[in-house]
Amino acid sequence: MSARRGTAAGPTAAGPFQQPKAVWAVAFACVISFMGIGLVDPILPALADSLHASPSQVSLLFSSYLIVTAVAMLIVGWFAGRFGAKRTLVTGLAVIVVFAALAGSIDGIVGFRAGWGLGNALFIATSLAVIVASASGGFGGAIILYETALGLGIAVGPLLGGELGAISWRGPFFGVAVLMAVALVATLAFVPPLPGPVRRTSPLAPLKALRHRGLLTMGIMALLYNWGFFTMLGYAPYPMKLSAHQLGLVFTGWGLLVAAFSVFFAPRLQARFGTAPVLYANLAGLAVVMAVIAAGVGTPAVVVVAVVASGAFIGINNTLTTQAVMLVSPVERPVASSAYGFLRFIGGGLAPYAAGKLADATDLSVPFYLGAATFLLAVPVLAGGHRLLRLAEQRTGDGETVTPTLTPVGGPPRHGTPPVIVAVGAHDRAAATVDAAARLARDTGSPLEVVHVRQAAVVEEQAVDTEDADQARAAVTAHLDRLAAHGVAATGQVLTSVGDHAAAGRALARHAADLGARSVTVGRSPRGPLAQFADGSFTSALTHAAHCDVLLVAPDDAPRPLTASTLPALRAGTT
Repeated sequence: MSARRGTAAGPTAAGPFQQPKAVWAVAFACVISFMGIGLVDPILPALADSLHASPSQVSLLFSSYLIVTAVAMLIVGWFAGRFGAKRTLVTGLAVIVVFAALAGSIDGIVGFRAGWGLGNALFIATSLAVIVASASGGFGGAIILYETALGLGIAVGPLLGGELGAISWRGPFFGVAVLMAVALVATLAFVPPLPGPVRRTSPLAPLKALRHRGLLTMGIMALLYNWGFFTMLGYAPYPMKLSAHQLGLVFTGWGLLVAAFSVFFAPRLQARFGTAPVLYANLAGLAVVMAVIAAGVGTPAVVVVAVVASGAFIGINNTLTTQAVMLVSPVERPVASSAYGFLRFIGGGLAPYAAGKLADATDLSVPFYLGAATFLLAVPVLAGGHRLLRLAEQRTGDGETVTPTLTPVGGPPRHGTPPVIVAVGAHDRAAATVDAAARLARDTGSPLEVVHVRQAAVVEEQAVDTEDADQARAAVTAHLDRLAAHGVAATGQVLTSVGDHAAAGRALARHAADLGARSVTVGRSPRGPLAQFADGSFTSALTHAAHCDVLLVAPDDAPRPLTASTLPALRAGTT
């Protein structure tokens, strides 16, 4: 799922759920779209019985859906550039509605699931960008809302599939068609026309991007990982020997763990141990879990427990694999996303069909042993790109920043006098925070440096910049011009980062130490406690890492020192 969120704030300080109707319309559609992954799990055995199909035939529900999604990922960037984000979104929703509603024979369902995959590719390629463009209640909140929708879809999909599947195997397909039709109407009504990208993407760009060793290595690792993942997802329902309702509950528990570990635990593990070490351990853990399923395939309780437990590993892996791709990719993030999505969905699409064929020809445990082997094989593949991943944490090939990096704006800094540094994001409190820091600098006889924090959002295989480099420089220039008009001399920096907010906070602490800063000042974060817990708090990381004073400034209050002991009160809003 994710790794990690946009700018330090959006245009207002509203909470994550105070968003315009356009954002809610797309978020609702996201829930229904992400249901498509686990929706059919509870009805796989019932489909096989009702339609007199073999498990390998039924597994084509996954294969057709994912392979078409994979191929479509290559062209969705070009399509969105040519026809615009809203048209792409609406087209994807309409295709899902049509193909989800058509269900008959096993061959027909497989074909219609393929059409569903096309619509889903069009939708997921633009949904995050549309939410970002439409958000006016706070960008950080919009990302939290998007990830909440993703988590709900993954978790609720199996539950809905189980409940409707207990009535009829056609129920989940018709239910999604109705819900997505509602989302389609809401999108048409509430999402405004959106401007197209400044530069259009070639349909061949994702394939050409795979010539880069780092991106290809991470893509192959993702292919192997998804082979094991979708073997489990597409074939584990059979040895459980449960009803559709019971299977729905099992996979809902699995989905809840996927969502929780993706949003809350993966970023913290990454910050503590690094991307590659966590992925090594996680892939090994998945191999063990899959081997347990294989060894205990004759005992339904063992399979159930192992499948639910795998949700924790899968949640971590989904987030950090995407982060690794963004770290090593030397091409534009949307192009890297499409190339990565192509390889990962190819692996996911081939695995269920191969599992069914292997089980028919050999033994029920063989597909799961093969899945365990693919998880293990992904470890040396990742190791082959370890050096690239480590180097990418310091720089990228085309000058696009990955780890936090500072870019000067305006005149050179003054030397000799310790400066006051003020850190702000792209939100409506920024000017007031800078002005309060300017008064502190004036009172202490210190020069002022304005640092604008610019970050990118990375969720699943999508990546979106919340503001481009020119917009960030313009924001700093506006602060400097306003200060100059009041006789305050100041310099500026843009702090650019892909990753969690905590990493940016630590980077600013290092910069302050290099300058010998008198203090670093921040305003109260517009991001809520949920967002700060999920992806790390900029202010908390800065406070713990800084060697100088860290002060909270506000227009009408005296600066307040921030320490490890005062941070909990700050988050609780009691300071």
